[in-house]
Amino acid sequence: MPAEAPGLPRDVAGPVFREPWEAQAFAMAVAAHQAGCFTWAEWTAALGRHLAACEAPYYAHWLAALEELLAEKGILSTAELAERQEAWARAAAATPHGQPILLPG
Repeated sequence: MPAEAPGLPRDVAGPVFREPWEAQAFAMAVAAHQAGCFTWAEWTAALGRHLAACEAPYYAHWLAALEELLAEKGILSTAELAERQEAWARAAAATPHGQPILLPG
């Protein structure tokens, strides 16, 4: 049996996503790797750095590692990331509780 990832949410059947954004972060990382944005070795190194840096929900580390690699590779600028985070915050604030958050455009 492979070593367990620290903080990886699980149920009796195995790893699970607790929130839709976790599945989306996972899918974006896999899609970016498949598109050639980074190697799997680069991904595991970045994720490992984030897992070791602090305690946070497991998939928050996935998202931080993905943002780091995309910025390092010049695929996503710091300004673009900040703009997207602000757009997300505005959309979240405007969305009634329990409804999906939709970003314009």
